[in-house]
Amino acid sequence: MTQEKAPMPQEPQGSEVSEGKFFALMGYISVLCLVPLLLKRGNKFAMFHGRQGLVLFILELAAGVLKVVPAVGEVVFTLAFVVCGILSLVGILKVLMNEYWEMPLVYDKAHKISH
Repeated sequence: MTQEKAPMPQEPQGSEVSEGKFFALMGYISVLCLVPLLLKRGNKFAMFHGRQGLVLFILELAAGVLKVVPAVGEVVFTLAFVVCGILSLVGILKVLMNEYWEMPLVYDKAHKISH
């Protein structure tokens, strides 16, 4: 049984991007991922990036909780923090280039988040 991927949104339209770009960018900055999810619900571009930012933020929180585990926790936290940071930076670059980007592993979870 194969799992079907959600259809990729069409190329962003000019007004949709211009209205949602700032909010989409905020989606990759820690807890600010909630801003596009709450304030730009009708903007597909902002919501797409906001959902991915939310998944990254949840991963960062989980890594923070795991930090209390002796020895292994610090390594897991550091690795997760670096990976999430790199993914956030790439996400911000994609927003600035007016592109949708399916983040590896993250997109599969993000597209399941309801409107």
